[in-house]
Amino acid sequence: MTVLEVNKLTKKFGGFTALSDINLEVKPGERLGLIGPNGSGKTTLINCVSGTIRDYQGEVVFNGENLNNLVAHKRARRGISRSFQIPKPFSSMTVKQNLLIPLEYAVTAEQLDGLTIEEHADKIMEDLELKDKSDDLTGGLTQIEMRKLELARAMALKPQLLISDEAMAGLSSSEVDDILKILIALNEATKITIVMIEHIMRAVMSFSERVVCLDAGKVIANSTPNEVIKNPAVEKAYLGE
Repeated sequence: MTVLEVNKLTKKFGGFTALSDINLEVKPGERLGLIGPNGSGKTTLINCVSGTIRDYQGEVVFNGENLNNLVAHKRARRGISRSFQIPKPFSSMTVKQNLLIPLEYAVTAEQLDGLTIEEHADKIMEDLELKDKSDDLTGGLTQIEMRKLELARAMALKPQLLISDEAMAGLSSSEVDDILKILIALNEATKITIVMIEHIMRAVMSFSERVVCLDAGKVIANSTPNEVIKNPAVEKAYLGE
């Protein structure tokens, strides 16, 4: 059983092939690490999955449904949510107001499990350790608080699949540990499937049950973290000959 299937996915930008015949399956509740050197195709892949890019060849299947004809916001309503590398919250609004917007427009009453929109926003802030920042304007948040808010906004959509795109970039070692703890706790508490794109290798190894490595738009490794990190093709991709 899979929650996400990517079948023979190819994406070209003019004469440049960013993704070439990608096949990938993700199981419900799985923690998957997606790694690869810069330019390997990681962001292009998640852009295709989330619907930011739609002019690709191949298939993106979510819970058995082919999503090729769905735009990004409709894929989000199906249950795919992502955080972005550079958080862009509404700086003139509070933390809570930034969460109420996706809750108001993208989440149905059935998804709230009997909670009001405000109660659900409060729960998300508690899960992401932002409760004491509820009434703070986002313009005054620290870097790690901004990353937590970006994840909170993604979680506000009540997704089945969360794609975390470099949520730890630029953070200190202790801050990386904080984000790791939050992501693992979310996965264990809600059974949400999480795909984590990250360059901090110790974070990927600690978080992931399985790791997929891309290089030059192709999957070069797909196995347990320990097996992937020892794979000669992965070493070559990162370090060269």
